[in-house]
Amino acid sequence: MPGDTVHDAHSVVATIQPAIALIGLGIGAALVSRAVRLNPIVGYIALGLVIGALGYREAFGGPVVAAMAEAGIMFLLFNLGLHFSLGRIREEAANIFGFGSLQMLVAGGAFIAIFLAMGLAVEFAVIGGFAMGLSSTAVVIGLVRERGQEDCPVGRASQSILIFQDIAAILLLIAAGALGSGGAVLPALGLAGVKALAAFGIAVLFARHLTEPLFRLIGRLGSSEVFTATALFLALAAGWAAGVSGLSLTLGAFLGGMAVADSPWRMMVQAEIEAFRGLFLSFFFISVGLMIDPAVLAANWALVLAAPAGLVAVKCAFNVLAGLANRWSVPGSVQLGFLLGQGSEFALVLFAVPAVAGLVEERMIAVLITAIAISLALTPAISALGRRLAGKLRTGPPDAKLGGDDAPVVLIGLTPAGRAVADALGQEGIGYLAVEADHDRFELARADGYRVQHVNPTDPRSWEALGMGRRAMVVVASGNVAASRALTPLVQERFPGITRVIALPDAAMLDEFAALGMVPVETSGEDGAERLVEAVFKGLGRERRHTASAADEPAAPLAA
Repeated sequence: MPGDTVHDAHSVVATIQPAIALIGLGIGAALVSRAVRLNPIVGYIALGLVIGALGYREAFGGPVVAAMAEAGIMFLLFNLGLHFSLGRIREEAANIFGFGSLQMLVAGGAFIAIFLAMGLAVEFAVIGGFAMGLSSTAVVIGLVRERGQEDCPVGRASQSILIFQDIAAILLLIAAGALGSGGAVLPALGLAGVKALAAFGIAVLFARHLTEPLFRLIGRLGSSEVFTATALFLALAAGWAAGVSGLSLTLGAFLGGMAVADSPWRMMVQAEIEAFRGLFLSFFFISVGLMIDPAVLAANWALVLAAPAGLVAVKCAFNVLAGLANRWSVPGSVQLGFLLGQGSEFALVLFAVPAVAGLVEERMIAVLITAIAISLALTPAISALGRRLAGKLRTGPPDAKLGGDDAPVVLIGLTPAGRAVADALGQEGIGYLAVEADHDRFELARADGYRVQHVNPTDPRSWEALGMGRRAMVVVASGNVAASRALTPLVQERFPGITRVIALPDAAMLDEFAALGMVPVETSGEDGAERLVEAVFKGLGRERRHTASAADEPAAPLAA
């Protein structure tokens, strides 16, 4: 019996050892990448290449690492779904189904023509050509988020196109599967379409009838670990449900995120998922590096060098043409075309399908996989080049953001003083994002008509979800002065340019918080809330045209 226990312990250690080693090596790769001013994605892919070159590919190719890599993509798509409510889907329908299909036809059609000109089989030319027309969801969304472009025209269009590409990738995988089984392709595609519509309908029903009571119950319990578990369950279970239905795991994860997009708990869910997304995505990019065969690089070095350059050149050129055909400006088309100029992780999966790989010689598949992996590593540099070219080509005003979250103020705590600030900002038409950690205060604020997110802003993991880096001011009206005091050094380091106004119950604290670089306001007494409002407008450099007496009713809240 003790021997069995020891054996089981060794078995567990052997199973998780590759994941532990990759986490440690990934930390090192990320630090080195940042030190030399490269995107960590490049470091992760390079790490995978080095591991493979040293002969340890098999050691890190087990099911645990593969599952964690797949989970990274699922968390990424779940996070994307959190930003695509039903209203956003309707708003972006032209980009998703119009621009998305146009890009696939133009870029994919170019590769189909190239493959046919090379004398490859028609089946491979069609499936492989459209596969080469796909772009990397993981890489592009990561870059868009890192640059704060989520609400810019290029960012929103790229996300919409990627959603369509994910749908197209599912159809390509189904076509490849039917090709391998000898079955008919069109019936398989039709069944997949029906399943996708059913999954979308289920996501809509879940969003409207189950999300609200579920999170309300969790909020009453006040259990952070239950909330974390629920967020993870939603992301993974939605992907699993789609997978067992014969659809893509990533499409299911996206629909799961979309079901939460309109919920006032969206930002808290996003904050919980964020850390897991970054960790598991590193496994995916390392896995991409592991796919690059050093033997192929050595034996076909000239072809391997030419293939990524050709892939990127063709992809960028025809993406730009698709943008121009969609009536985009030349600068916008160039920036978008270069941003989507890499291969796709879905193409790697498609070329690994035996029925597809068997249509051409083995060297062709190896070169294509290597070219795609290298293009993923080069994406940050290529997209940066496109951005610079777009800047030089642009002669008119910059593109405006498309109705995204541009609120300059984050308002923490809808206490009476916080509500006074919200009302005053609403009266003046100034956008704000209201967040509340206290469940009872959150429920009362919602009942009174305030649009507010249930978020714990004392958790630094929530700051990215709150978009702190693009805000002009944070108003702390929650009364949690201890947390503000403790978090000040971290806030000063990460957001040195943001103005921080804090409501204090005692004048004795004014000097202490002024020394911390904040704008302290004593809110005790009848005119305390008014003093806080005045401090906010002074910090924003905005004139207050409406008097306090005009705010008898809460203004239409402008929370993002």
